[in-house]
Amino acid sequence: MDSRIGDYMRARRYIGAKDRKEIVERVYDIVRHQARIGWWLERNTLEDTPRHRVIAWLALGEGLDEKRFADLFDGSKYAPAPIDEEEHAFIRSVLGKSLLHADMKDAVQAECPSLFADTLHKRFGKDFMAEMKAMLEPAPLDLRVNSFQISREDAARSLAKDGVETTPTPYSPWGLRCADKAYLSKTKAFHKGWIEIQDEGSQLIAHICGAKPGMQVLDYCAGGGGKTLALAAAMERKGRIVAADNDEKRLEKGRRRYKKAGLSDIIEVRPLSEEKHRKWFKRQKGAFDIVLVDAPCSGSGTWRRNPDLRWNAYGPALEELLPVQAEILDKAAGAVKPGGRLVYATCSLFPEENEAQISTFLERHSDFSLYPLEKAYPEFCTESLMRLTPHRHKTDGFFAAVMVRNRQD
Repeated sequence: MDSRIGDYMRARRYIGAKDRKEIVERVYDIVRHQARIGWWLERNTLEDTPRHRVIAWLALGEGLDEKRFADLFDGSKYAPAPIDEEEHAFIRSVLGKSLLHADMKDAVQAECPSLFADTLHKRFGKDFMAEMKAMLEPAPLDLRVNSFQISREDAARSLAKDGVETTPTPYSPWGLRCADKAYLSKTKAFHKGWIEIQDEGSQLIAHICGAKPGMQVLDYCAGGGGKTLALAAAMERKGRIVAADNDEKRLEKGRRRYKKAGLSDIIEVRPLSEEKHRKWFKRQKGAFDIVLVDAPCSGSGTWRRNPDLRWNAYGPALEELLPVQAEILDKAAGAVKPGGRLVYATCSLFPEENEAQISTFLERHSDFSLYPLEKAYPEFCTESLMRLTPHRHKTDGFFAAVMVRNRQD
């Protein structure tokens, strides 16, 4: 969605900064209220079009009256065409009303796609509405402090000098949460590589890996390297970490970040799209203390950050992802040394991608057992698993499990 908006703006340089900001915020508001806007259009038999969605949002979400509609929809050079009679009738019928209506089903009120409503009702039970409504709120701006270079306290002080107020995140020992929107590119902390933008939940995935100086670590689905950086910082630039992925372009983006953070010395980048690196991986039996699998998933845990994902699947369908996740887990497991950890994580809310994958993996691999996360991290883990949600933890929706390869004594 961000890329679409970016493409739109680049082709319209005449739009000023203030107007751009208002347009972007309004687009996100409309997408966040997709189900409710659709309900009102259907109730009033107004065709469901992009123009009518904008009109419905302005009337129901922002409370514009008919005079203001006439001012905005005047047909001038950059303005939309004037409101027609059918649209006027709709506006008059909803004047003074809010987006929520007592006749709406729970899934509509919660902006939950009907395809996933039953699954998420079972997942959250009585907390369904609270969890779904929390997914409608904009995500906070979280930062991860590069603990290899600076303490969290000193980073916060540096940011404050540059006008960015932060508070420590409640769970991650490396996190800072910005009090408001911040222009980080203008700060000393950003230019020095002392901070990275990273949701607290994503930081916690790296945290529960338990990386320590001197370890051998494999980030098997490293992507752009956010968790690789967190792991390398926890290792205090001592040991070795391999950032691997099938997407070579995403991996290459990580190189600049590693250098800026002062951590590139211990990070190897291996694109598994290349035959030589696939051959290398086959030789890594029992070689790593920690193997992190941040698996490709539905992304349902990021709905508040990417509201269009609720309604549009841009990648493989859920039923296509499940066998891919299982295959990746099986491949990665072989690289874990006895006594080492295999960490499986997703940014998904769906049990099929999470608990079910762990259960079936353990059935296939009797040499692995669950690590008791609830004992090590009782503040945010239960039943040996990490399940984070916007409502309970103020993070994106994340799942993680740590499995230990049993020693053969």
